[in-house]
Amino acid sequence: MPRALLLTGDAAEELDTMYPYYRVQEGGWDVDVSSRTMRDVQLVIHEFDPNSDAYVEKNGRKLPVDVPWEDVDVELYDALIIPGGRAPEWMRVDAHVRRITEHFFARNLPIALVCHGAQVPAVYGLLKGRRTACFPPITGDMENAGATVVDAPDVVDGNLVSCRGWPDMPQFGRAMMDLFSKSLVTA
Repeated sequence: MPRALLLTGDAAEELDTMYPYYRVQEGGWDVDVSSRTMRDVQLVIHEFDPNSDAYVEKNGRKLPVDVPWEDVDVELYDALIIPGGRAPEWMRVDAHVRRITEHFFARNLPIALVCHGAQVPAVYGLLKGRRTACFPPITGDMENAGATVVDAPDVVDGNLVSCRGWPDMPQFGRAMMDLFSKSLVTA
């Protein structure tokens, strides 16, 4: 059975995380959740309030962790998922997250980026020359990292599939599973 690794942490957006988590399982894949420690991850819910200039945040569900970043054996996985929320901004400074992310890019394995998830490979220079979607306010960050930002719900560029955030999940989920499935045929 193919296996995906979902890199996440506290303050990951709940829908950005849970939709791909269940979607890959629905598609016949196993998925392991990986975070800094084995403690359950505290997901958050982001909502758009017309009385606020930014999205508002409240606590969501807790997500059990299968393996801490430092113990991830990258050779066990066929695909990588990095959801959005605030987690990517602090995850990207961890050396194990870098090791894991660079492995999937170097081997041209399928990678799914949701919303702010693009911040992780961007900081390592892995999006240079690539097309990606992202949460619109971080477009400048992606462009400064050398990426071309596409304002679409399901951007596919080689082994990379991305979206702007949880409202894109129907289109993104189909594109993600199509990319993941095709990768098994060519493997």
